[in-house]
Amino acid sequence: MKAFPTPTFSINNEARVTAVGGEGGMDLRDYFAAKALPICYQYWVNDFFHPDYPDAEDRNAEGRDDFGGHMMDLIAEYAYAMADAMMKAREA
Repeated sequence: MKAFPTPTFSINNEARVTAVGGEGGMDLRDYFAAKALPICYQYWVNDFFHPDYPDAEDRNAEGRDDFGGHMMDLIAEYAYAMADAMMKAREA
């Protein structure tokens, strides 16, 4: 399912644009993940390291790399997990 369905287009050799179907647009799952991304970022970059969070002192002592590959992968995984939950809720 698409979040913003649009017709797909084909461009021929003469630079003429022809609508060929309605499969263009952003997938709904990707849209939900994009909406969830700021919340996931907030949690993993700020809340997870907040001094009141359990074991935060140990985590902060290890140092942090907010934009390292591991942290970005973790944030993306959680955003898509939340998107999958939203897709599942739509089916109910």
